[in-house]
Amino acid sequence: MMLAMVGDRASHVTPLSVARSLRLLGEHVSTWRKLNRLTAAQVAERAGISRDTLRAIEQGKGTASTENLFRVLRTIGIMDAVVRASDPYETDVGRLRMDEILPKRVRR
Repeated sequence: MMLAMVGDRASHVTPLSVARSLRLLGEHVSTWRKLNRLTAAQVAERAGISRDTLRAIEQGKGTASTENLFRVLRTIGIMDAVVRASDPYETDVGRLRMDEILPKRVRR
């Protein structure tokens, strides 16, 4: 995590690649919502979040909780696909090492 000094306190600076990915994910969420012919108000209501929270997700602000993001993903019908996409055993490395016993903790 990068820190920048602002006055006497440090503030967190979002890495450029993370900001780009947040923005791209937000665009994808917005596009899926529109493909499903859902208004922002409908998605927010069905997800149990405010329209401001949905707007923050769609604009890639990075301020929404993980739970709220997943509520939206469920509402637009892509939650399971997103979870599957993060499955390490669906990767070449994961398949190669799938028979290994993973440590409870990784230490230096």
